[in-house]
Amino acid sequence: MTNRNRLARFALPLIIAAAGPGVVQGAAPAPATVTVGILAINDFHGSIEPPKQSVLAPDGKGGTVQVPAGGAAYLASAVQTLRGQYRYSATVSAGDLISASQLASSIYLDEPTIGVANRIGLDFNAVGNHEFDRGRQELLRMQRGGCKQYTVRKPCQVDRFTGAKFKFLAASTITESGRPLFPAYGLKSYGQGVRKVTVGFIGLTLKGTTDLVSPGGIKGLTFRDEAKTINALVPQLKAKGADAVVVLIHQGGQQDKPIDPSGCSGFSGDIMPILDQLDPRVDVVVSGHTHRAYVCDYAKINPAHPLLLTSSGVYGEGLTDIALEIDPAMNKVVAKRARNLIVQSVPYTGSRGPVPLSPLYPVYPADPVVAGYIQQYIDAAKVFATRPAGHLAAPASGTVLGQLIADGQLDATRPAGAQIALMNPFGVRAPIVPADDHSVKFGDIYAAQPFNNTLVTQSLSGAELKAVLEQGFDESGPYQALIPSAGLSYGYDMTRPVGDRVVDLRFAGQPIDPAATFRVTTNSFLAQGGDSFTLLARQKDGVIGISDLDALEAWLKGTDLRPVPEALRAAEVKH
Repeated sequence: MTNRNRLARFALPLIIAAAGPGVVQGAAPAPATVTVGILAINDFHGSIEPPKQSVLAPDGKGGTVQVPAGGAAYLASAVQTLRGQYRYSATVSAGDLISASQLASSIYLDEPTIGVANRIGLDFNAVGNHEFDRGRQELLRMQRGGCKQYTVRKPCQVDRFTGAKFKFLAASTITESGRPLFPAYGLKSYGQGVRKVTVGFIGLTLKGTTDLVSPGGIKGLTFRDEAKTINALVPQLKAKGADAVVVLIHQGGQQDKPIDPSGCSGFSGDIMPILDQLDPRVDVVVSGHTHRAYVCDYAKINPAHPLLLTSSGVYGEGLTDIALEIDPAMNKVVAKRARNLIVQSVPYTGSRGPVPLSPLYPVYPADPVVAGYIQQYIDAAKVFATRPAGHLAAPASGTVLGQLIADGQLDATRPAGAQIALMNPFGVRAPIVPADDHSVKFGDIYAAQPFNNTLVTQSLSGAELKAVLEQGFDESGPYQALIPSAGLSYGYDMTRPVGDRVVDLRFAGQPIDPAATFRVTTNSFLAQGGDSFTLLARQKDGVIGISDLDALEAWLKGTDLRPVPEALRAAEVKH
């Protein structure tokens, strides 16, 4: 089977605008229409190297398969492949393109990520909350270029940074002057004469960015209501000749059964109230923030808003292929369709063993230009592996290291109200062995936590907390006891029925009250339902914090000699 045929198997049905009397719904568009392809990503987070993660996808037999995916050189190849199928196209991002990034990008202030996006040919990126992590001036430098220093890290260490060739869009991010920090929208036109069509792109972040970013990074900025901002701009775009309106917004939702990246099963999320208020002339909403993949014909959820809603997932592991059929005579979109493609890249060995390539999905070769560009940053970053990162009294590995990590995460997220932190044991990838003088190098802690997850703090009732812990001992996947931070303890009894194996659950020495509310921190992998802890993915009040790696380093630097935890806090009662 050719790659083209494999792709076709997972295409969603064509979504057609309302048809008049005697017109067959779903019929092929008239030859007079112009097709424009929109290639979309979101939440790339500086993942210039393959992230050693996989996408859960249908296996064609009623089951699922894990498909290894991601890596900028492979994403570039996938974009080029899709772009070749369209005469006219645009490539866009719905925010969090930078920050919470991999080492080789983060160390260099995400300059390599901007360079990668330039080489891929990105047209627009809506600012997300993580774009503000290093402050307003550094974000402006990402657009404008230059080597002026606004952070503790020195810019332009590998090459002079010339800035983004694409445009950041920030319609709802308002400065002291009352104007947007970046342009509110962008226009792209295709064709000539009577066949000319124009697509307008509105870009914005979520109103709740103020709750997700350090106040110093957004001082003087306000974040306006998303729906009101979009609706005020639609007439302006139409007046400028936009035949199609595409919104790039850093807000999203999730499926209740995410087994198909192009599915829309039981969709929910904070983006829905926004969509339900939008001007019906909005044709497509490219979303993000939740790191979930989906494609929704929103007319099936709310017929008054027949838009197409998409999200590609996270870390460049997916790429959304959107096709708009535009009638230039009618000045509107008459049909639209979308699908999420998995950017299958290289096999890897994960916490559950090898994850091989899948013959069910295309394998994209690495783009040599992008791969070569990335390699210079990977090579340069090796220097940082040897820098001091704190002290540790003795070697730590396994569950004991997991407790150390959890304690650091708890300390880092106390401003978000954290009372408890939970670490997945499979996320502890290597021991930390200090030198004879008890010093620890950055490379040591990075090897222990190489995933570059962010921290997420959310509210759980005592009953929900127990249910989450129970998922470590159910029949779905391997058994694993989530490792708790100081203050929480529990046991487990494998002779008891599934769902009732966690025993003696205590916080601060007292039995957990099922009705009480606790603020619980996990890494973003767990918060997305990773390692089969799906109950964590259902929460909706998560506050995103710093990276897990930054939290561990801060913890190890907190004293002259950080002791290892003295005893396990999660002990098996019966096996």
